Amino acid sequence: MTITQLKYVLSVAEYKNFTVAAEHSFVTQPTLSMQIQKLEDELDVQIFNRSKKPIELTEVGKKIVEQAKVIVDESNRIVDIVHQQKGFIGGEFKLGIIPTIMPTLLPMFLNNFTKKYPKVKLIIEELTTEEIIRKLSDGHIDAAIAATPLENEAIKERPLYYEPFVGLVPHNHRLFNSASINVDELEIEDILLLEDGHCFKDSVINLCRNRKTDNKKGFQLESGSFDTLIKLSKEGLGMTLLPYLHSLDLADQDKKLLKEFESPPPAREVSLIYHKSQLKMQMIEALKKAIDGVVRGAISFSDVKIISPLQKK
Repeated sequence: MTITQLKYVLSVAEYKNFTVAAEHSFVTQPTLSMQIQKLEDELDVQIFNRSKKPIELTEVGKKIVEQAKVIVDESNRIVDIVHQQKGFIGGEFKLGIIPTIMPTLLPMFLNNFTKKYPKVKLIIEELTTEEIIRKLSDGHIDAAIAATPLENEAIKERPLYYEPFVGLVPHNHRLFNSASINVDELEIEDILLLEDGHCFKDSVINLCRNRKTDNKKGFQLESGSFDTLIKLSKEGLGMTLLPYLHSLDLADQDKKLLKEFESPPPAREVSLIYHKSQLKMQMIEALKKAIDGVVRGAISFSDVKIISPLQKK
């Protein structure tokens, strides 16, 4: 039994196809199939039911895959131990960031991080929270930046900052003349929302007293862009809510439409998250320090009310 064989088993278990698994493992399909067959012969069990389309794990195969994940993680930890002993921060590091955080946070720390750690090859993906959880579990990314809490036992969360919500209210809106926004005044029908899949949308819905989303606007909007919501709001089609950092990039004219919330303002918790196996911790710590260094001056809010991105039942 070898670590390589276990990695091949995990790949087939994930992609449910020997050819696709071989492509992602950077070997030929016959090589991958032969190594898995050798492992099955050695254990005298069948890991995969090859007669099924797509391929399925056998009952014993499911147990083998769970143990294989542990063994492969522990083997990767040996490299981590060596890197930590040498004080080495380098190599490939895959980072996922949710769409409502990437445009504002990434430019704040990326340049400084890459200059300080030139031996790190940082690979960044824009992913939804659901995609991040799946890719962390499958080992396809090393860490992520997302709104928390996620209440997932397999994931560790390290809060980076608390980002208040800010209202953008057009001139024709009933709240335009208010000095600030009271949460109890919010009605979901007044608010332009992001499309499904964005945790910021879920947080806004959880914030509102009236959470029914019956469409009375006369149009149905599915947008993943705050810029689109801002433009529609300026046309008088409803107010919208923005994360605080996003509001900093608005034109001066648009900033006149911004309304803060009464204290304590609703906010989201933004965290650096990673799998409980805690691999590549030296790079995770370096990344956290780099982000801490830039957000400390941009966000100084502490007296806030955290709104969970998890949908309430």
